[in-house]
Amino acid sequence: MRFVFTMMAIFILIIGQASAQQNEEAAVEKQKEAIKPLAWMDGIWRGDAWIILPNGKRVEMTQTERIGPLLSGAVKVVEGRGYDTDGKTVFNAMGVFAYDMQKQKMMFRSYAQGRIGDFELDIREDGYVWTIPAGGAEIRYTATINNGTFHERGERVSPGRAPIKFFEMNLKRIADSKWPYEGAVPPK
Repeated sequence: MRFVFTMMAIFILIIGQASAQQNEEAAVEKQKEAIKPLAWMDGIWRGDAWIILPNGKRVEMTQTERIGPLLSGAVKVVEGRGYDTDGKTVFNAMGVFAYDMQKQKMMFRSYAQGRIGDFELDIREDGYVWTIPAGGAEIRYTATINNGTFHERGERVSPGRAPIKFFEMNLKRIADSKWPYEGAVPPK
């Protein structure tokens, strides 16, 4: 009888593990499906950008973005760099796009200028929008793709006022990229 109970326990454990694995695989597939509309982003991009600093100074730069999938395509990673006319990096940021299974929403995690934040991402037919709460107002970033151009603008949006644009970039896709999915450390 003890043998029968042991075998039943092992059987239940195996079924439970198989079920958990199926649930994990289904979750990853849902994440991959949710991120597909952003496939246009993959590659290396370069173009002109400008930003108005809090002191009112406008800074012109050459902006680059390298973008690609990770985790078998379940997430998308982006690194942005802005260069001044001397080639010095004046802006550097990183972001991760992923579908959050618990929230049932597409999210964007941003790392920039000493700040980290998680923001809902509204994917649209021609791009996406994400916002940052800013004390009664919000900072809104709107990205669009049109004829091979990746355009993004940043605006401060306050209730009852017209949006104030403080950032804009216009990038052209210049190459495919194997970043970040190639170059993984091999097991031996």
